[in-house]
Amino acid sequence: MKREEIQTSLQQHPLYDLIIVGGGASGCGIALDAASRGLKVALVEKNDFAEGTSGRSTKLIHGGVRYLEKAVKKLDRGQYNLVRDGLRERALLLQNARHLSNRLTLVTPIYNWSEVPYVFAGLKLYDLLSGKNHIGHSRLLSRTEALRRFPMLKADGLKAGVQYHDGQFHDARMNLAIALTAQQEGAIIINHMALTGLAKSDGIIDGVKLTDQLTRETLSLSCRGVINATGPFVDEIRKLDDPQAKALITTSSGVHIILDQRFAPPDTGLMIPETEDGRVLFILPWEGHALIGTTDEPASLSDHPQPLGTEIDYLLRHARKYFDLSIGRTDIKATWSGLRPLLADPAASDTAGLARDHILHASPSGLITLAGGKWTTYRKMAQDTVDYAINRFALVSATASCRTAHLSLVGSSDFDLLGGTELAELFELDVETATYLNRCYGDQADQLLELGRSTDTLRPLVAAHPCLEAEVIYAVRFELAQRVMDILARRTHLAIVDTQAARTAAPRILELMATELGWNQQRCDEESQRTTRLLDDGI
Repeated sequence: MKREEIQTSLQQHPLYDLIIVGGGASGCGIALDAASRGLKVALVEKNDFAEGTSGRSTKLIHGGVRYLEKAVKKLDRGQYNLVRDGLRERALLLQNARHLSNRLTLVTPIYNWSEVPYVFAGLKLYDLLSGKNHIGHSRLLSRTEALRRFPMLKADGLKAGVQYHDGQFHDARMNLAIALTAQQEGAIIINHMALTGLAKSDGIIDGVKLTDQLTRETLSLSCRGVINATGPFVDEIRKLDDPQAKALITTSSGVHIILDQRFAPPDTGLMIPETEDGRVLFILPWEGHALIGTTDEPASLSDHPQPLGTEIDYLLRHARKYFDLSIGRTDIKATWSGLRPLLADPAASDTAGLARDHILHASPSGLITLAGGKWTTYRKMAQDTVDYAINRFALVSATASCRTAHLSLVGSSDFDLLGGTELAELFELDVETATYLNRCYGDQADQLLELGRSTDTLRPLVAAHPCLEAEVIYAVRFELAQRVMDILARRTHLAIVDTQAARTAAPRILELMATELGWNQQRCDEESQRTTRLLDDGI
């Protein structure tokens, strides 16, 4: 659906049950849950889907090993419940988005014999908590086995390892799949549309004022309720409702760096359970590269936070401790920083000590805010929010209970893991490219390739990467892409894994988008400048 058609549809409905603000995992999850129950829903996102926190994760679907440790050490039932819910939701994500997620084997290296019982027992407990939703059993590895699983691991002093399993996913495309599934269920979904005001009658919110970030046009919509699911920005939206509202969250930055594939085997990741300051560090294979993250430092709000040099140095310093390979800044192919929304706790000494659980808060005027949480539990947070909203706003139009636990996301219903081989033969592609498309688009990949064939765009966007020109046209026509960075950083992963490749591909993407969207030269120049700035400063 074209943007103009979405805008027209957005304004045709006299009254929405819910208007959701925020196009990350939580907001799109709420839109999907609500629409699938029969509610009339609109979702607005000021930037692009997953442009913020939801597209800057460590790409893991997990229950939270660190939370489990805190649950045991502090006898904290809240942390225990967070792990239990995360492990259940991990299984549902792997089930409902089979093309975008997979099981990943991880190894925890142990350099001190005294740590073996503690680490092994902890990961065994992690298995037990998953119950019937387990995805593999943990086991103790000998030194030789640990080095075989992760050959880059520093051998000097290595005593043993513990192998366990978690999930891995493509976060930005998962977010998009949730949004498109919500659209299929009847929600009106639009990006680059900012909430700029709240309308009230007798002190109760009954509408919103919006500003199109591409055209600067304004519009107003009426509704029974508004849900604020803007992640790190929830308090900014709350201040539109009440300028004196006290903060619900604090934020920290999570920086990741990308190296080439020689720094991680294709099927195994590394989990470092405790760094010098007590944090967890991951070294993971992702999209043919090695991902290292993450930091956890207090940070101020920004749409596009920049990775600080000190945070990059922190990751490199710890990676050197565990690699038998030389590693330096020249090995870095890309970096990014994401803001984490953490529930505010003035008594906590640092952001690493705050639980990423979630709360629901309703203001006297009726603004519902979802604060906190983490990617893996997006679906449960959405379910909790919609249940709350139905009761809070007496939404009698809701026709059913939550359906999302077993609702396949767009691309997953008829996904075949071996479909890449068939695509390669049918469209005369190399197997790497066909496999990439199969995993990114699932059962929609053949539609993309048919479009590429008809538009003569089955060519690579840039050398040494599997992305095709056809993805640009497909993203504009079917995936709501409106900016070059929407494609570079979220519809594809070029800007996430290789900044230089993204720079090389940007002019061709701009050319294809200009043709599709009818951009004039001024619009092209503005978009080119914006893309360059973001690639230089922070995606």
